[in-house]
Amino acid sequence: MTERCNPVGFLSRVGRPTAGLVVGLVGSLVAGCSGGGGAAAEQEQGPQAPVVQFAPQNGAKDVSPLDPVTAKVSGGKIVDAKLTNSDGKEVPGQISPDGVSWTSAEKAGYGKTYTLAVTAQGEGPAITKQSTFTTIEPKAQTYVSMIPLDGETVGVGQPLVFRFSKNAPAPDKAKAEEAIKVATEPAVEGAFYWFNSREVHWRPKDYWQAGTTISIDVNAYGHEFGPGLWGEEDRKATITIGDRVVLKADGASHQMSVEKNGQVIRTMPVALGKPEFPSNNGIHVVTEHHRKKMMDSTTYGLPLEAGGYQTEVEWAVRISNGGEFLHAAPWSVADQGHRNVSHGCINMSNENAEWIFNLLKKGDVVEITNSGGPDLRSWDGFGDWQVPWDQWKKGNR
Repeated sequence: MTERCNPVGFLSRVGRPTAGLVVGLVGSLVAGCSGGGGAAAEQEQGPQAPVVQFAPQNGAKDVSPLDPVTAKVSGGKIVDAKLTNSDGKEVPGQISPDGVSWTSAEKAGYGKTYTLAVTAQGEGPAITKQSTFTTIEPKAQTYVSMIPLDGETVGVGQPLVFRFSKNAPAPDKAKAEEAIKVATEPAVEGAFYWFNSREVHWRPKDYWQAGTTISIDVNAYGHEFGPGLWGEEDRKATITIGDRVVLKADGASHQMSVEKNGQVIRTMPVALGKPEFPSNNGIHVVTEHHRKKMMDSTTYGLPLEAGGYQTEVEWAVRISNGGEFLHAAPWSVADQGHRNVSHGCINMSNENAEWIFNLLKKGDVVEITNSGGPDLRSWDGFGDWQVPWDQWKKGNR
């Protein structure tokens, strides 16, 4: 029978060794059967140093500015962390309450190199580790402008307008819509509709409800809108829908009613465009106010010698880009209520025009019927409501 650790048995089999050999063999066998040597080795190694993990990892390239910059430590705690960009500017960040992680507090910039240096303390001496990475360098950036602007109160006909930079490639339409968040209180059914490759509008199925609050978040920065095309800046806005004001101008009766929150508060005589220059039928939306405005027919292609005009008017409110306004026309007061004599505008007396000017706000609605003219085109001003809802919600992509 073999014995694992029996020096006596071994000696009995090999014969009688010399005294020196016995001492040496006994010492070797005792050492071979002892566990004390491993403990001594561990003590010599000392405490383990903390391990730092970075995101992004050291050497990473084309990192998105939206990717969080973090460091996590095991076997210790973070005592200091500094993230600096290629300009030497320190980027703010925060160590977690338990001390085992650090996270940057702001988004990274485009086309920059960053270095995150972290000092961690475990049971032994503190260590410092670092990670260097570079962010995406866009080939082009696009800026998103908005109408209305933050804080504005507008009328029930106001569409939400988003325009992407003209000096950059057109965005991918699906990605653009994904970046634009519209929330309303109360909730409404709404949809996007593209008027061209860089301009998209959002509107509800029906006129807004008075008192509606609209919250807009354009999450553009750090988002790719096409190959090499990245958003330049985030935008936010809170819009309020004011009183429901709807004007209804009838080219047959030559009268215009004014409704506020569902009640007719005034009816007045008007003159619309004469047969040679008829007003456009359809839903118009107020866009501008001018206390005084030079009406110049040459700006839309009608020269003076062909029946054009250059006339300064008062209390002018624009309702289309094609040149339709509500304004005072004291020279046509005798015709107002009887016949249409303008070049497409809605003529009123000075008194009525001033009252209308002070009543209306951007986004209020002017509905024109029986003008004898064509329908307002959807792209003329804010002719959005001219597009039937079933067509609108398809998006015109």
